[in-house]
Amino acid sequence: MKKNYIFRKTLEEFGISDCLDIPDINNVLINSGEVLENDLFIAIRGGNNYINEAAEKDAYVIYDDETKITDYQKAFLVNDSIKFLQKFAENWRNSLDIKIIGITGSNGKTTVKDIVHQLLSTKYKGKKTEGNLNNHIGLPVSLLRAENSDDFLVLEMGMSGFGEIDLLADIAKPDYGIITNIGDSHLEFLGSRENVFKAKSEIIKHVKDKMFLNGDDPFLKDLHGIKVSTESGSSADYKAQDIVLDGSGTKFSLNGTLNLETNLIGEHNILNLLFGIALSDEFGIKPEETAAELKNIKLTAMRFQKVENNNIVYINDAYNASPISMEKAILTFSDIYNDRYKVVVLGDMLELGDKGTEFHEELEKILRNTKQNEILLYGPLMKSLYEKIKDMNVFHFEDKSFIREKLREYDTKRLAVLLKGSRGMRLEEIIEEGN
Repeated sequence: MKKNYIFRKTLEEFGISDCLDIPDINNVLINSGEVLENDLFIAIRGGNNYINEAAEKDAYVIYDDETKITDYQKAFLVNDSIKFLQKFAENWRNSLDIKIIGITGSNGKTTVKDIVHQLLSTKYKGKKTEGNLNNHIGLPVSLLRAENSDDFLVLEMGMSGFGEIDLLADIAKPDYGIITNIGDSHLEFLGSRENVFKAKSEIIKHVKDKMFLNGDDPFLKDLHGIKVSTESGSSADYKAQDIVLDGSGTKFSLNGTLNLETNLIGEHNILNLLFGIALSDEFGIKPEETAAELKNIKLTAMRFQKVENNNIVYINDAYNASPISMEKAILTFSDIYNDRYKVVVLGDMLELGDKGTEFHEELEKILRNTKQNEILLYGPLMKSLYEKIKDMNVFHFEDKSFIREKLREYDTKRLAVLLKGSRGMRLEEIIEEGN
């Protein structure tokens, strides 16, 4: 079914039936600067100010600001443009003969999304969420990018409170669901891991076929579904054993029978990889068939990304941070690059609510029991950790530029530098602005 038919149907549901003939709809966009002829521009909030710009490009327009009423024939006024976008996406999804994989969880969503898409693409045609289009606006946009010729679509589902995953899953109606883990992200809004679990698990009732779950997570291991695990003695369906990692990748045994290797670094990434292997198996792509592809997995930037610059190897894991992902990053970094001078750079973990200080101080234990030569801390919350570990080789900074200067002091040393912090700390600027 063509998108123009679904567009007309959605207009009718919003009380607009006397519209002109709509021969075709190309892309659906919320950024007027990207719009071309016969695209559909959906004006969200301030986007109502750009109706004329979209009209000049001969695009279709949905808007919801009555003060912007126009006589442009391809513009349609609705009562709520976000709800129109969501309903249009839902109607489009219902018309598609496509398998949709919905991914949620506290950590690893984007990495799992990238892996699943890459492995399924070895045999099938499909798309995935691009960038951070994973909320109540972004997910519908991602869904509307799917085409009749696609076999699958991998959708990342983000949230900060109750009801959000329920809304996204109701729109997407996933055939398969993945919950990567239950961590401490969003505690500022949800208060406890138990509540994070309740919010993330809203996806389950919407999944048509099977759930894929982290069998090592205490909140998920007893749920019904296909389990993945890196823990010894686990009864999960897909288990990684004999894990060996270095600075160039990781080797492991799948279910004790198939030896595999990947360019991804770290045990946490092997767990992410198992989700991709399990989904591929469900699609008829056997694990041994994915072996070659596992050696060249391409992830979205800043997810344990290796960046080499002169005498420094950076591990850029600065996209986001929570207590779980911070611990895993430090543990993994401890096991690699032990022939270099190792510097751990940590920025504040945000959105942890009243327990923020406590979670930062708890990093003391992991830092005292892992290998690094120096620790550089950045941000007001990390000051509490600094006070706990002042006896170690540690420094605290309120300005990232001083961290860059500190790293320049070692211009004759071979360095390995881990960058880990919440998105708001933007630790990647340590690389971009001076090294």
